[in-house]
Amino acid sequence: MPWSTGKFCNQRVMNTDNLELCGKLIPMAYVSQGSQARVSHENKIKQLLQHRKLPDSGWDNQTIELLLQELAVMDSNNFPGNCGVGEREGRIASPLVAQRHYRLCHGIGRSGDITAVQPKAAGSSILMKLTNCLALDIIKLAGIHSASSCFVVPMATGMSLVLCMLTMKLQRPSAKYVLWPRIDQKSCFKSMVTAGFKPIVVENVLEGDELRTDIVTLRSKVKELGPENILCIMSTTSCFAPRVPDRLEEIGVLCKENDIPHLVNNAYGLQSSKCTHLIQQAARVGRVDAFVQSLDKNFMVPVGGSIIAGFDQKFVDEIGKSYPGRASATPSMDLFITLLSLGAQGYKSLLQERKQMYNYLATSLAQCAAKFGERLLQTKNNQISLGITLTLEDGVKGEKATEIGSMLFTRFVSGTRVVAPGQESEVCGHSFKNFGSHSNNYPCTYLTAAAAIGMTKSDVDLFIGRLDKIFTRMKHKLVETNTETTQLPAEKNDSEQGLNNLICLSLADK
Repeated sequence: MPWSTGKFCNQRVMNTDNLELCGKLIPMAYVSQGSQARVSHENKIKQLLQHRKLPDSGWDNQTIELLLQELAVMDSNNFPGNCGVGEREGRIASPLVAQRHYRLCHGIGRSGDITAVQPKAAGSSILMKLTNCLALDIIKLAGIHSASSCFVVPMATGMSLVLCMLTMKLQRPSAKYVLWPRIDQKSCFKSMVTAGFKPIVVENVLEGDELRTDIVTLRSKVKELGPENILCIMSTTSCFAPRVPDRLEEIGVLCKENDIPHLVNNAYGLQSSKCTHLIQQAARVGRVDAFVQSLDKNFMVPVGGSIIAGFDQKFVDEIGKSYPGRASATPSMDLFITLLSLGAQGYKSLLQERKQMYNYLATSLAQCAAKFGERLLQTKNNQISLGITLTLEDGVKGEKATEIGSMLFTRFVSGTRVVAPGQESEVCGHSFKNFGSHSNNYPCTYLTAAAAIGMTKSDVDLFIGRLDKIFTRMKHKLVETNTETTQLPAEKNDSEQGLNNLICLSLADK
């Protein structure tokens, strides 16, 4: 064992006896120098274990790997002479898989609680507890200062919302409705249906270019359905423009007045000070029971995990106890490694750079749009996503407008969305008019792009350059088509008409 029981914060693997033996092989001065270098790594680990806070500066890879290897030695599957005779003993067939997971193979939690300590896996349990501490620290750093508890769950945002709602169901067994200000993103709508509840879709109201929460209708629905029949109101912070974050403070007050739980879908909002401020304020003046954020969108780790957090530790603990069985430790390990690599200053720098990229993207998009007769949608309350109109000056809509999105994708631009009126979709049996626009009647076709954490200036420049070329190509096609229509005499025969069409198509493709 690397650390003696009860003293693992202080005792080094290379103890005094071993160091003295090393001194018989090489000069003791060299041994002492090497020992001092190791102490610098161990002091970082000691600080982490004592304070359970994100280090101010990021760690080097050696220190992180040292800690992971020391933790792995504490799991039973790595004990010398271990004899496992159960059905789950941390056996790994592939050495590559074992190496990928640093031989931490038991996962996290127990059958009754995802945050419980595993007797077989002291190292994995320490990893889980530390990661949850670091996650809470980073939530507070991001601006939600009064959050009291959180845990990492190996599910993406949608399924984590399901877990929260099912826990609420234990406290409100007669409730069957979820009030939901409309946001056209399938997973959050499906989460309500999967959890067994009936979504009550509340359409947004148009204020300028922005789509905002209809508080009047929400209040009316609460009165109509009865507070006791409503499981929760599910609000949203991060969303595609032109929708903006919900009016969380007003929703929080409404929930507090009527004793209705408030669940916040904060999928990629942790990176935005606007979104975190809204959650903090909603909890201060009203009620927020839980808020859920994705790991990949906020921390640049692989998809598959999220953080469930709240202001009442008892309720957050209840959510953890609702998770059935043990869980994969992979999302926790990914977040643990990433946060230690970045440190508090590294993550703050990423947040600041994201804000700068938002402003740069907004300016660049506005200039590009104006060049082709379009405009930037004015959605100042959305500090992540931006949109520009796609009128193309001559009424081109629908499929032809969506060609721009396809052309961007084939030119290796990912993440943009083109939304055109007239699209209808069915999600879990519910029909949405103009799905994707968050509204039945948004007045224009538009294209969105987001300034998310990790975006660089070169990303923006490449995107704008390719968008400019696509707009130029589209305008050229439209000019050629219009010229063809106005110049061709009505009496031309079919062969002449076909020849002219072929020439116009050839010119458009150049």
